Amino acid sequence: MIPSDHFVRFYNEVFKFLDARNGLTEFYHEISRHQEFHCLELYRRLGIRGLYEYYQKIRKEENCDLETVLLNSGHGFHLNFKFCQSLDKAIDNDAGICKKYCDHCPGWSGPLARKAGFYYVKDIGDPMKPECRTWYYDEAPPAMEKYRELCGLGIGKQLRVNFPVPEKERMV
Repeated sequence: MIPSDHFVRFYNEVFKFLDARNGLTEFYHEISRHQEFHCLELYRRLGIRGLYEYYQKIRKEENCDLETVLLNSGHGFHLNFKFCQSLDKAIDNDAGICKKYCDHCPGWSGPLARKAGFYYVKDIGDPMKPECRTWYYDEAPPAMEKYRELCGLGIGKQLRVNFPVPEKERMV
């Protein structure tokens, strides 16, 4: 098994290589497709609670400082990565970080969440600071409300969503 320090640095280099060839989005979608085998049935069977269960495992496996909170009587879910080990390892890299490193999470998890019927808003924050926040909802209106709330705070350009945003409200 490859140690996580090496794995993260390898992924970082793959991201840079693919980004230079405009292939990063396609790669993220392929990862998302593969993750369906691990998560999609759980998400569909348990809904938002399935997401919650999945990220309880991620907290242990990735040894990250991750806060998970069920919202709206189980109709929403909030992830707060207080410290992302992956980004920290990518930053601590003498080869330099891929400028789009943080897009790998929404790149694979956003499409997977949509296939499961979830609406996703991710605040990637400062891509050189190993923390981020994500909100999942099982209906579009609360996701759009969260998007508008965050845009109102002036952080719209660092948001990623997996649902259509009307042109007049788009911040990116």
